Parts: sequence; structure tokens; C-alpha cells
Amino acid sequence: MSRVMERDVIIVGGGLNGPLTALALAQAGLRSTLLDARPRADFDDPAFDGRSYAMALGSVRVLRALGLWDGLEDHAQPMTAIRASDGRAGEGASPLHLAFDAAEIGQPYMGQMVEDRHLRPALLAACDADPRIEMRFDTEVTGQEADGPLIRVEAGEMLEAALLLGCDGRASGTANRAGIKRMGRAYGQSALVCAVEHAKPHNGVAHQFFMPAGPLAILPLKGNRSSLVWTESDATAAELNALPEADYLDILRPRMGDFLGDIALAGTRHTYPLALTLAASFIAPRLALVGDAAHGIHPIAGQGLNLGVRDVAALAHVLGDARARGEDIGTPPVLERYQRWRRFDTAAMGYATDAVNRLFSNDNPILRAGRRIGMGAISAMPLARRRFIREAAGLTGDLPRLMQG
Repeated sequence: MSRVMERDVIIVGGGLNGPLTALALAQAGLRSTLLDARPRADFDDPAFDGRSYAMALGSVRVLRALGLWDGLEDHAQPMTAIRASDGRAGEGASPLHLAFDAAEIGQPYMGQMVEDRHLRPALLAACDADPRIEMRFDTEVTGQEADGPLIRVEAGEMLEAALLLGCDGRASGTANRAGIKRMGRAYGQSALVCAVEHAKPHNGVAHQFFMPAGPLAILPLKGNRSSLVWTESDATAAELNALPEADYLDILRPRMGDFLGDIALAGTRHTYPLALTLAASFIAPRLALVGDAAHGIHPIAGQGLNLGVRDVAALAHVLGDARARGEDIGTPPVLERYQRWRRFDTAAMGYATDAVNRLFSNDNPILRAGRRIGMGAISAMPLARRRFIREAAGLTGDLPRLMQG
């Protein structure tokens, strides 16, 4: 006989956004069951594999508000400045560039670089410690119904809650089963992700080089290490990722330049295809999508995870207020508040990064000259520069309580 579980929320997806959502909702007084088809061991590997996240100041505030930051701060690297420039391999950065410094907005940093091997275990340990959260790995969702909603998992077991949350990535099964369509396009580009050790200190400065094939982000990690997100065409990225380490580095060096001295790979290499993808709706009957399940954007501005964190903070704000007013948290009026808050913001960011990628991912000499002049002009305008800094730090717009500091 099937078993019915009494929970406020069922969360599908055990990646970063799933546990973060569970913790934010627990702080708002809501109980959740988190489901993931993968085994728990897939999430607990302490080895450094090169994956890291640029957490904007607004996202760091969320981690702090949820009691997570004290355990992460010693492992995190503050980003105190960003330098963005147009360039080509072997030529170095253009002297006309964008320079952003956190001190201009009275903050000690614009964001923090946090390694996956520290962030993921911290989220899961906090969920383990919270009695309002149940996590079930090795548990595949086989069906869902809007009535309740009722969720079917293996062996016919039925789980019931007031609301279902899809935190299960860009190929979200939760969205697919609800009939939510997606729009967007593939870029024909892939991101090569790795970390390097280097001879010279980075001084907490993040760099973005706009190359003809796509941007190269060099993001500071603890010590003399940096995380790289290197964009190339799909075919070139596949070829590069298959190269021996020495050959890979030989191609990377002229793209990075020598401002950090000699480099060596640290951890493993990864590659993933890039696309713009936006769910036609972030909600359905008794269902809401969070993070990559709702939107996926180009990594050109490093805002992918930060958009998901803002989703989490907004959803916790909306659902917490609804519960305090005695509302059913799964009803359309409540879920519409979440969608109104988040969908325009994510669509605007998605299309803005799409436009920047189109403008910079080419070697047209006229566009290249215009880009360089434009970046130099913006860098010389204090008001525009501070607006960009606040945007990069995640401090613009209507901030949910968890992000207000």
C-alpha cells in the first residue's frame, strides 16, 4: 500500500538550488522533502575538480542569512575588482577597458569565489541538520499530478504536498511533465572549465577577455590559483578538451597572456554546451520552477547561479509571507507573485547577455574598434560605472529579505 507524506513542499533536484531552496523555506517555517535520482555519494566528493562559482555580494548575503557563510568564508576568495577588455590571442588586452572596483560603491568586494567542493557539502550538511528537511537520494520521480500535488516515485509510492518545486536543471523533468515549453537558442559555443595555478598573485581581481570565438573569464581563487571559463565553438572546444595537458596549456597561454606568470592546470577539465533557454512560464498548477529549471543564460557575466539564488530568496519571501497570512502556498495568486518578481528580471538578463555575446564574439574590425571606444567611455563615466558595479554585485532591483543584508 502506498504511503502519503505530509510536507508543505516537494523539491525535485539535489544540486545547488534544491538544497538552498529547502534551507530558505525552512527558515520561513516550511517543511520540505527533497528528491534526487542520483546517489548521495555523487554529491560528497571532497576532491578539487576545478569547478567554482562567482557568488555576487547579494548571493553571499543569502548564504550568510541562512547560517552558511561562517563555514565557507575561510575557503572563499573575495573579488574586489573586475577588469573587462577586448583582445585577441597573443596580443594582450586592449588599453581601453572597463575597470570596476568594489570600493566605488562602499563595499569590501563585489562577490566571492566559492569552490564546488566546499559549497555543495555545506548545503547538504545544513539540510541534514534541519529537522524540517528530508532528503531522499536514489529516488526517481516517475510521475506528477497537479492535485495536491501528488508525486509518484519508484515502487508506486505517492508523496503529497501543497507545492512542487522543480530545481532539476535545464532539462527539467518537472517542467516537462507539467507541459511547460522552453524558448531560446543554442549558441554553437561550449565553455571549457578548469582551474590553473599561476606564478604571480591575482590580487583578488577578476578578468574578462572578449575574444573573437567567445569570452575568457579568469576568476581568482584562494592562493595563486584562478578558475577559468573559456568559450570556443563547439567543435574547437571538443578538440581542445581532448588534447593532452601540455598541448591544452600551449593553446591557453597566448589567450591568457603572461600577467599571472607561468600557469599549470589544477584539478580536472570540463566542457559544456552553451545556450539561452527560458521557460515559457515559471509556474503551473501547484508548481514553480527555480534556477536552471526556469532559465539558462550565457556565462559571459557570471550570473547563472546568482539568478538562481535570487529565485530562491524571492520564493522564500513570497511563500513565507503567504503562510503568515494563512494562504494556501500552492494557489495561483501566490505563485503569480513569484513569477512577476522573477520572470522579467531573468529574461532581461538572458537577452542582455545574449546581446553582449553577439556583439563581442566576432572579429569584425569596425565592431572591435567601437567596442573598445565604448568600454573606455563607460569606464570614464562614474555614474554608469557604479551602476554596472551594483548590477554585478547583485544589489539592484527589488531585493528579497534574504538579500537585503
